[in-house]
Amino acid sequence: MTQKNVRTAVLEEAIGLINGPRQAHYGTPQENFGTTSHMWSAYLGIKVSPGDVCRLMALLKLARLRNGPHHDSSCDGAAYMALGCELDEGMLDVPVQQP
Repeated sequence: MTQKNVRTAVLEEAIGLINGPRQAHYGTPQENFGTTSHMWSAYLGIKVSPGDVCRLMALLKLARLRNGPHHDSSCDGAAYMALGCELDEGMLDVPVQQP
């Protein structure tokens, strides 16, 4: 059996997280990041989209990686980027409820 390379393992772990326990705990990406985007928009006084929330969270993970490698931050960053893409492409016509 061939051993997976690191990039494949990280992406597969990210897939498992965003399609498994995290969604069960936090709700769908549309619900969770939609709510967060409304809160951040109100606080900042500018429009923040659900996809922006994902990219900003990925930047947080990148900032943490400046202090050295950390497997969880790399995995979470990949997951946030994938979720942001999904929200940008699949949520264009889906209204998000205001909190």
